[in-house]
Amino acid sequence: MAITYKWDIPIMQAHIESEGEKNVIYTVNYRYEGSEESSGVVYYNTIIGSENYEYKKGETFVPYEDTEAFENVVIGWLEDSLDVASMQNTIAQNIQSQLTPVNEDLYFTWMIPTPAPTE
Repeated sequence: MAITYKWDIPIMQAHIESEGEKNVIYTVNYRYEGSEESSGVVYYNTIIGSENYEYKKGETFVPYEDTEAFENVVIGWLEDSLDVASMQNTIAQNIQSQLTPVNEDLYFTWMIPTPAPTE
């Protein structure tokens, strides 16, 4: 099955007023998640980051709105400023390593605590 990618924007920082405009966003905090279902199990990986922006008077200004349409504008900013193909490649590699692991954790038996016997 194919990997499904999704943006999540939990918070944005904005200047209350800047260059004569209100709610001027200067930082977007994001999560970019990929997930894939295989044999009834969902495997996923998430990249978390933030991206800074600067508004200069005279540039096109998109006023903040608490709407899905404005969320799509912000996602467009992220996709224009980040290397999304590289992010998808990183997520795909991580999911692939979950599907077909090449490493494992090994422990010394005396390092793993044993549950106390119950009576």
